[in-house]
Amino acid sequence: MESIWRETVEIPGRKRAEGFLEREIVVIGAGMTGILTAYHLQRLGKQVAVLEAGRIAGGQTGRTTAKITSQHGLFYHKLINDIGFEQARLYARANQEAIDAYQSIVEEQGIDCDFRRLPSYLYSTEDAEILRQEEAAASALGLPARMAAVSELPFPVKGAVRFGGQGQFHPLKFIRAIIGDLEIYENTPVKKVHGNCVRFDGGEVRAKKVIFATHYPIVNFPGMYFARQHQERSYVLALAGCGRLEGMYYSIDPGGLSFRSAGELLLLGGNSHRTGKNTQGGAYAGLEEAAYRYYKDCRVVSRWSAQDCMPHDGIPFVGRYSCLCRDQERFRQGESGQGLTGGRKGISPGGRDWYVATGYKKWGMTSAMAASLLLADLAAGKENEYERVFTPQRCHVKAAAGSFATDMAESVKGLVKGWLFPRKRREGTAEKCWARCSHMGCRMEWNPDEDSWDCPCHGSRFDREGGLLDEPAKLPAGKKE
Repeated sequence: MESIWRETVEIPGRKRAEGFLEREIVVIGAGMTGILTAYHLQRLGKQVAVLEAGRIAGGQTGRTTAKITSQHGLFYHKLINDIGFEQARLYARANQEAIDAYQSIVEEQGIDCDFRRLPSYLYSTEDAEILRQEEAAASALGLPARMAAVSELPFPVKGAVRFGGQGQFHPLKFIRAIIGDLEIYENTPVKKVHGNCVRFDGGEVRAKKVIFATHYPIVNFPGMYFARQHQERSYVLALAGCGRLEGMYYSIDPGGLSFRSAGELLLLGGNSHRTGKNTQGGAYAGLEEAAYRYYKDCRVVSRWSAQDCMPHDGIPFVGRYSCLCRDQERFRQGESGQGLTGGRKGISPGGRDWYVATGYKKWGMTSAMAASLLLADLAAGKENEYERVFTPQRCHVKAAAGSFATDMAESVKGLVKGWLFPRKRREGTAEKCWARCSHMGCRMEWNPDEDSWDCPCHGSRFDREGGLLDEPAKLPAGKKE
């Protein structure tokens, strides 16, 4: 099944890119981040082209629960301890301002996208004290957070933190309204990025700046984002016959549920797991069991899943792709003396002219707006105070150590299984058995809930025939990058 967003909105198609193009800035990826970044840059007077491998908003943007909130789970108390109060305050403010930025665009453009301001609740059925700790941290950082009673959930809770003035919307209605005269090319998968030359089948784009807005970065080196985050999957049911909630809800409990209304439907989410760790299935079945337990007369209208990049320190990577670069003035002039379009010798290998946004955890819509505002400023040469919080060049050893060790262990295990103990093909069955991921060679695992081969190392996914579903792999299963 498709998400309710995709079932209710069709975005008009755009042509694929052909031949040689030269633009000031090229954005790779036409999800919410890429579209918003291009939108902001165009309003700054920049010449921007967007390249999309599939369809506009065809990736994670169409699979979100579309909550726009600075409430990011049980996070702010830990964040203060990990990176300090001032840095945590900037993170909180950037995300709260992102909600206001959505409202400004909606009101300025007169967009009908079901945008609403409403509270978001962090709740627990087990522990109220840890919520009081989180409320104290969030409110100290300037967020509209306070302890509150909850009465509209179908079960009692021990405690809840209310974040006022948050938001929700229909993401594809919003995107359809803002793409307008943006220069977007669909069905144009990027094959290679070398310096400021972005190549695709049948042509290339030369640009002064390259922005990677592909959910998961498609270039391994420099940056090494595959070693700095992992991916998780989560599941959603759209239910009819449950009534309407006046708030959004997110559980801090193990195996907890999230709730939000979307018109007359209720979106029930949960059962997150590391990508590649659902070999027994049951994710959707578990959600359905909870749905019928709490809403006896409900009906499942739709179901879908999403994938999230989880950075080790919990903070998205937004900013310059890498600290590696050549002398930029030398690059702009070109070693051949012919400027940007003259010869390949003067092309930077990537660094100061590359920008990236990834690692949004479960908060893609808020992070997309915050990232797009920051990326637009950086690409336009403007200062932005939030750069130091989100910079990919940061090093938060205390915050990242535990997750880094876990991810490295998973990667080593997957690589060993892939190369030393490859899976045998299942002869005589319709299901093909793909041994190794085309990204780095880790052994993949079958996900029976979604009929897909999933990589537990870095989160690439393939259909049963080996077709690519999710990055960072760029090629189908059975091929080498």
